[in-house]
Amino acid sequence: MSFRIFPAPAAHKPLLPDAKVKSIYSIERIKVFIGIFIGYAAYYFVRKNFSFAIPDLKNQGYDTGQLGLVASALSIAYGFSKFLMGNVSDRSNARYFLSIGLVLSAFTMIFMGLIPFATSSVAIMFILLFINGWFQGMGWPACGRVVAHWYSVRERGTVMSFWNLAHNAGGFFAGPLTILAIELFSNWHAKLYFPGLVSIIFALVALLLVRDTPQSVGLPPIEEYNNDYPKSYDAKTQEKEFSAKDIFFKYVFNNRLLWYIAIANAFVYVVRNGIVSWAPLFLQEAKGYTPDQSVWASSFYELAAIPGTILCGIISDKLFQGRRAPVTIIYMAMTLIAVLVYWKNPGENHTIQNVSLWAIGFFIYGPVMLIGVQAIDLVPKKAAGTAAGLTGLFGYFIGDQLANTGVGYIVKYNGWDFALIGISLSCVLAIIFTSFTWNREKKNLANLTPLSH
Repeated sequence: MSFRIFPAPAAHKPLLPDAKVKSIYSIERIKVFIGIFIGYAAYYFVRKNFSFAIPDLKNQGYDTGQLGLVASALSIAYGFSKFLMGNVSDRSNARYFLSIGLVLSAFTMIFMGLIPFATSSVAIMFILLFINGWFQGMGWPACGRVVAHWYSVRERGTVMSFWNLAHNAGGFFAGPLTILAIELFSNWHAKLYFPGLVSIIFALVALLLVRDTPQSVGLPPIEEYNNDYPKSYDAKTQEKEFSAKDIFFKYVFNNRLLWYIAIANAFVYVVRNGIVSWAPLFLQEAKGYTPDQSVWASSFYELAAIPGTILCGIISDKLFQGRRAPVTIIYMAMTLIAVLVYWKNPGENHTIQNVSLWAIGFFIYGPVMLIGVQAIDLVPKKAAGTAAGLTGLFGYFIGDQLANTGVGYIVKYNGWDFALIGISLSCVLAIIFTSFTWNREKKNLANLTPLSH
């Protein structure tokens, strides 16, 4: 018997009688969706809370450069973990994998808050946030595995667009949790440990609600239940558990379409974070905004993402019958137009400036979500976490670093115009690399029949 750190995928149970399948399937799908939604939202409680402790750490004597370096540890680790732990998640029970990752991340932040040594130096904080980032990488792949098994191809866009709101919900509630922490404990360290304590409760709720696969509760595969079979579907392949070697080399590394959308994702992240990370400073320096005006304008960027992301998923499923490339291309083209207006608007008209910024937020988060869905579509279900992890690696480790460090240095030495040229060019390159998947995706979904449920 081989040693396993995480529980193996859940065993199949005998199929339930046909008369019970429909009602139980509906109930279980609602439960697993709620489970992965609140579970992933809670990951953000212990991902975003450190930023709220930065002013307090600055009062302890750290400067902004040191704290920026510390914060970068999380995104670096997250990018690699999302890929490597994605492979582990493909060979594990998602029900436990999701909750274990959240608990480990929570314990890391609890340790940072309760033990003075943990915040005593830049090096120690960097290491702890790197560890936290690694555990954070266990969340998305587990959720991706659940979606791949419980929702068929022409449902995933819509389902993932609603699930993606967990990012916004978790990020929003992270702030109020730190405020409540100060109210309850009157100590800034509570900003670190209190969200961790709350996250453990959410992890237990997710554990109660999530189930690994339909077969683990006596239900048929989702493709059979929905009569929704893509052309590439093969029951022997889709329902078989793979080795790590097979996942990496047979279904991921040798899949050039995955590489295309992974590269596209890097450019999408350049646009997303290149705008949102620098919007307050750009609006003040280039468009004449006051600090308060720039904060309010930037705050609605994330809010605009909610309807844009939902609409993106619905269009992909309903209008394009499960194809992702056309919608990604349309959204990135609209993003490009909004970026050009955001850049070239003289600045006297703040209404146009604000609308262009919010339009970028409306359109850019759709491709962020949809590329992850397309990655799941392009591989067997048992390789979904690794495939989505590859796109995440490119997004976070390459795109995120270019958007933050790269844009920062471009502005420093060449000015805002060159930075916006780079962001605009990233829109174009994202469109080009996504277009390489157009024909293959169209062939794969050519023989789908109407959903029966």
